[in-house]
Amino acid sequence: MSINSACLYVVATPIGNLGDMVPRAIEVLQSVDLIAAEDTRHSKRLMQHFNISTVLIAYHDHSGTNKVDALIERLLAGQTIALISDAGTPLISDPGYRLVDAALSAGIKVMPIPGASAAIAALSAAGLPSDRFVFEGFLNAKRQARIKQLQHLANETRTLIFYEAPHRVLACLEDMAEVFGVERQVVMARELTKTFETIKRAPAAELAVWVSADHNQQKGECVLLVHGASKVDDGSDDGERVFDILADELPLKQAAALAAKITGVKKNKLYQYGLNKQDS
Repeated sequence: MSINSACLYVVATPIGNLGDMVPRAIEVLQSVDLIAAEDTRHSKRLMQHFNISTVLIAYHDHSGTNKVDALIERLLAGQTIALISDAGTPLISDPGYRLVDAALSAGIKVMPIPGASAAIAALSAAGLPSDRFVFEGFLNAKRQARIKQLQHLANETRTLIFYEAPHRVLACLEDMAEVFGVERQVVMARELTKTFETIKRAPAAELAVWVSADHNQQKGECVLLVHGASKVDDGSDDGERVFDILADELPLKQAAALAAKITGVKKNKLYQYGLNKQDS
């Protein structure tokens, strides 16, 4: 295939099953001048399997500005670089953002080579609404901070997607049952595309009990998906519509107070809506 000079390729790699490596990714990795890998020791096994001899260098979350600058200099000199993570699509809860940002800021072409992504693979098999979803990555390792994060998301109506470490997955499920309610539907997708792949859907409390009873379910890479909260019609749409009309003629506080009387929506909520709209 034709390789563009001075181009940063963002290359997805398999999340488990090596048969999921796309031919275009192999061609790019064989053809570029350099591969920036999250963990060179981990990636060497992938390179050996596909007979890729391109030079590997480490690029990860702890790489300093000097490493980013050095890679950008290579690109500006006309070299081609492929960015890969340990598994899946780079930048999806993986390092790489700073390098891509720096490349675009320097006017360097960035080209994605699509492939596996654990979050999307899990969503496709979860049986939860997929027309609107939000990816939250890893929750905080400390329980109180994690609880606060979940509370902030409790009324989110979109499907929620999280990554979780295997040694925290049970505690996370128990916290979800506490915050979201014991009946909220949760899906655990574990070890996707690997030998012991498991996809289990159940109410939050029931899923926590199931994981607690089987220690094997507390091993490997985990994706947790949560059904969005039921949307409650509190009249906000009507309130905001009336507020918008009144705000053309009245100060925000008066518009909010009058719209609240007309629609029954809380005055403070409408006033905050007006402030947010004004700021934007």
